Amino acid sequence: MTRVAAVDCGTNSIRLLVADADPATGSLTELDRRMKIVRLGQDVDRTGRLAPEALERTFAACREYAEVIRDLGVEAPARLRFVATSASRDAENRADFVRGVVDILGVEPEVITGDQEAEFSFTGATKELGGAGDGTSPFEEPYLVVDIGGGSTEFVVGDGAVRAARSVDIGCVRMTERHLVRDGKVVDPPTPGQVTAIKADIAAALDVVEETVPLHEARTLVGLAGSVTTVAAVALGLSSYDPAAIHHARIPVEKVREITGDLLTSTHEQRAASPVMHPGRVDVIAAGALVLLSIMERTGAPDVVVSEHDILDGIAWSVAADAH
Repeated sequence: MTRVAAVDCGTNSIRLLVADADPATGSLTELDRRMKIVRLGQDVDRTGRLAPEALERTFAACREYAEVIRDLGVEAPARLRFVATSASRDAENRADFVRGVVDILGVEPEVITGDQEAEFSFTGATKELGGAGDGTSPFEEPYLVVDIGGGSTEFVVGDGAVRAARSVDIGCVRMTERHLVRDGKVVDPPTPGQVTAIKADIAAALDVVEETVPLHEARTLVGLAGSVTTVAAVALGLSSYDPAAIHHARIPVEKVREITGDLLTSTHEQRAASPVMHPGRVDVIAAGALVLLSIMERTGAPDVVVSEHDILDGIAWSVAADAH
């Protein structure tokens, strides 16, 4: 067993996983998994820069994570990997971000490409599904893994290994800031024209994805990240967020359509009243749900298999592989 730590710093959230990995058995024993909404990508789509307050929120979370990593005895930095995704790829001042992370955690964040992000997501989501391409998986292969982040969404098709992947800029934060913000505030609820504009952006991005990723060849749609898991929690009628109930739940497209419609016609207060809604997702969940619904409608998927295991687990597995 190898004790590893993985940090995934995205546009909306920063997450930590500390786990004992056993490559021989394919088991990943979770010791600590936590998430902070830091909105690192605040206004990046408009300004091209990471805001000072967004950087400080992120660094505060890093300081908390450094304590957890130390307390759990991870051999850092050798067994720690910090991956940064869409927002830091886009930012002119990403050097400030890199310097702050190195000062706090002693490891340089890897600003990975969208394709690398997609491969990590695929590994994290499918390693435990079984089969490895040999037909024994309880879920029909090939898989289409969709990771709806804050700044971008990754699409990966594979059956034991990645066959094709693409990342496009239709994350929930980016769509919200691009189309639903007026005078610095999110419009509640969005107008029909704003919803139409988001749909057009998503449709154009899906056209790009289909140039290289065979979306319609997939037999199982696997959905990752907070927008998907939150929609699942609402669909399941949970009284509080329960990862065990959400993990591998199948949510029919009809239910996703119903929830998306509700989110797009609700106010901030109505969304915030949901017992499964993280405060940091209240303003961006409608756009995230619309991305998910658009993908399901484009591919004809009858349902989405929701996974609580995602890019973070894939990063952890990569650390374990490097250790052997």
